[in-house]
Amino acid sequence: MQIEEGMQVCLDGRPVVPEARRVYLKLYKPPGIVCTADLREKDNVISYIQYPVRVTYAGRLDKNSEGLLLLTNDGDLIENLMRSRNAHEKEYEVTLSREMTDPELKKLCSGVWLADLEKKTLPCSIERIGEKTYRFVLTQGLNRQIRRMCKSIGIHVRRLKRVRVASVLLADMYPGELRELTEVERDTLLDSLDRSGRFF
Repeated sequence: MQIEEGMQVCLDGRPVVPEARRVYLKLYKPPGIVCTADLREKDNVISYIQYPVRVTYAGRLDKNSEGLLLLTNDGDLIENLMRSRNAHEKEYEVTLSREMTDPELKKLCSGVWLADLEKKTLPCSIERIGEKTYRFVLTQGLNRQIRRMCKSIGIHVRRLKRVRVASVLLADMYPGELRELTEVERDTLLDSLDRSGRFF
């Protein structure tokens, strides 16, 4: 039977609602936007993007940080990315209040105890890319982790920008820009999570 626009389809008296198309977005989150769906927070990211399909973020960035934020309505993807044991890489460009000494850099790379969280950070990669700027690659996602790590050695983070989540790059996006992932970005991401072919 041909279904026309405006018709309602029911099964055993209950309306059949088509499954929403899976959406995969990347946002260059500017500083000041909060990763929350709580609409009482005036600067919440959901109101900021005003996307017509209900989505949520796959991993957070704190209010003062900027850069790549993935948003989707694919709950499996969100769970996979946020589960720490899956060890997905997240890459950041971080500008500090001063240069790190070599011993300080090695200390952060090998893992430091964060007393307020009562956890030790996992080993990570840190590379100097400027006078006071470093590339951090983490597989852990503790709250404000890089800021806490740097504070533990007496250094303040001046700017923190996430430039990669797993295989997805921020690339040439500008602050506030929202894009759907390209087919290549989407497929590469899903393949990297052992989920190739499980969408739409």
